[in-house]
Amino acid sequence: MIVMEIRELEAFLAVMSTGSITAAARLLDRSQSQVTRLIQDLEISVGFALLDRNGPKIAPSEKGIAFHAEAERFLSGIGHLRERARTIAEKEPQPIEIVAIPAFASGIIPLALAALPEKLLPRKIHLRSLPAEAAVQSVLARTADFCVTSLPADQPGLEVHGVFQGPCVAAVAEDDPLAACEVISIADLAGRNIITMANPFRLRRRVDIALEAANIRPARIIATSVSVNAVQIASTGLGVAIVEPATAYGLKLANVAVRALDVDIPFPWAIFSAAARPLSDSSRELIQEIIQIASACIPGFTAHDPRSANRAAEMTLGGDQADAR
Repeated sequence: MIVMEIRELEAFLAVMSTGSITAAARLLDRSQSQVTRLIQDLEISVGFALLDRNGPKIAPSEKGIAFHAEAERFLSGIGHLRERARTIAEKEPQPIEIVAIPAFASGIIPLALAALPEKLLPRKIHLRSLPAEAAVQSVLARTADFCVTSLPADQPGLEVHGVFQGPCVAAVAEDDPLAACEVISIADLAGRNIITMANPFRLRRRVDIALEAANIRPARIIATSVSVNAVQIASTGLGVAIVEPATAYGLKLANVAVRALDVDIPFPWAIFSAAARPLSDSSRELIQEIIQIASACIPGFTAHDPRSANRAAEMTLGGDQADAR
């Protein structure tokens, strides 16, 4: 039976964050020997080394890196529980814990938070930006009240608050000749640098299918993990970014022109919470604000039947391609 103390996990996370026992001890206001002992006790509990030691130097072990994400999620949940208990005792609006893919965390959700009535704003709001798979897992682990994520998300235990879709767009530097076009033809991307997402199982797959269908061979592909990076690269004139509409229309960046494409590259997304877990009034109102702002910001915004979250994702690829994601 594995028995771990919260202070041991806190010591481990402090070491991972600061990179040394000495810095972690200062952060936690403990002695170096106390932090060292806490880490050693945690290693005994879990049954493997969390840190590789080479004299005074330490580095996280491979297993330590994998364990770090779980420890961070667990302590986040404990902090969430403590904060909920305090607000219940003091009859305050409950904190809001939001997890979203970067496309929404950087643009649409901040706008929705700003639109939330003052009386519904709790003293603590936590917005985390995570990949789609991790966002869904945070909801299932109940370390987040709800998540805004791209599809697919085929997981039991989720309550669907909305399934939506919008067409991807092109982002180019303002002085790029394509910026003069109201609609950019995908044929105009031949021989250009194309900036898009790295994950081959979500938006990137739809982009690749569209390029292949149009027989477009770019000069090079520049792949990144978040759309805002792609748009920022496009602003330098290095290439044309093909990105989802939440970033393109929700986040205003200088020196960038956002244009529609003459091909439909759909971006399906949804809002989920844990099934059978009641949401606060603040969370429910925030979800409605997110939907309203997205519908106002994104041209071609479409709402699907919430009961068909993954069917909406499958329709964007069709047939065998959907099964191959």
